[in-house]
Amino acid sequence: MTTASALPVGSRFAPVALEHASRLLNHGPTIMVTSTSGERRNVMSAAWSTPVEFVPPRLAVVIDKNTFTKSLIDASGKFGICVPNVEGAKMARDVGVVSGHDEDKFATYGIASLAGPVLGVPVIETGCSAWLECRLIPEAHSEDAYDTCFCEVVSAAADPAIFRDGHWQFDGSRPTLHTIHYLGGGNFVSVGNAFSVGAID
Repeated sequence: MTTASALPVGSRFAPVALEHASRLLNHGPTIMVTSTSGERRNVMSAAWSTPVEFVPPRLAVVIDKNTFTKSLIDASGKFGICVPNVEGAKMARDVGVVSGHDEDKFATYGIASLAGPVLGVPVIETGCSAWLECRLIPEAHSEDAYDTCFCEVVSAAADPAIFRDGHWQFDGSRPTLHTIHYLGGGNFVSVGNAFSVGAID
């Protein structure tokens, strides 16, 4: 498999090979979902996402069918996943408590974004340690009965200070770049205390 041949103009991230894209989410971090259709755009937080296939890389993400985000995804067939870090925890909290129906959250919270290289969805690097561009896989039964969306990752990138050679580097040297998990009530915990029991690919 190959990764996208280019990054967005102005990106400081490094491409992630698509066969390694699942590793960006397999530890279950809080994510932010970005979406766009026509002139409208949105960003929201989500707690439930998981890889479901490695090649091609496919994910399952829980997105309430009544959200503005879901309406944009349904209209465009695409979305972005951004992985916030400790520095971006307040941003992740803020975009999760208001609706994009009422305001442009990118503008309200001063969130800078780039256009993804394949689908053009907004991707966020400031306050995030990775992003993925995703193409929706229509699953009428699942989407009607549940809030689970399935997608295929078409490009991915990560901050090389924390993700290198296809692996996260949670070694304690850059704790503000560590990914986060939401505990509720405005509280998060960050990933840390990584250890190895022997190197494998």
